[in-house]
Amino acid sequence: MNLVDILIVEDNPGDARIIKEVLGNKNTIFCMHVVHDGLEALNFLHKKDNYSLAPRPDLILLDLNLPKKDGREVLAEIKGDVQLRQIPVVVMTSSNAEEDIFRSYDLHANCYISKPLELDQFEIAVKSIEDFWFSLVKLPRRNNDI
Repeated sequence: MNLVDILIVEDNPGDARIIKEVLGNKNTIFCMHVVHDGLEALNFLHKKDNYSLAPRPDLILLDLNLPKKDGREVLAEIKGDVQLRQIPVVVMTSSNAEEDIFRSYDLHANCYISKPLELDQFEIAVKSIEDFWFSLVKLPRRNNDI
């Protein structure tokens, strides 16, 4: 059985709850960590403040429109950090704006998903993330020294 740590950076508690409920695979144990703003996400990733024991996530689900520090700034910092840039970042946001899509890929997002408005479509999108990232994709092995 595989253990996968996922960092969910989402300020909408309802969306975070749906993501946590939908993810689940009989061959994988998902340990999901939810933070609600960009500053908290960076503290988690850099093991600062209350996150000194935080695990290195295997995947980050990142909303763009966040309080304190927006998702674009968080993405730029992750992908600009030699210690963090290998972590796949899935931008999952309500924005369909071409500028946001272009900017996210310019900042080296691994993929961009617009959140569907309908619950069933949102659940399908989350399940697709699981199917792709944890069934098809080969992720880098963890290095506990990082």
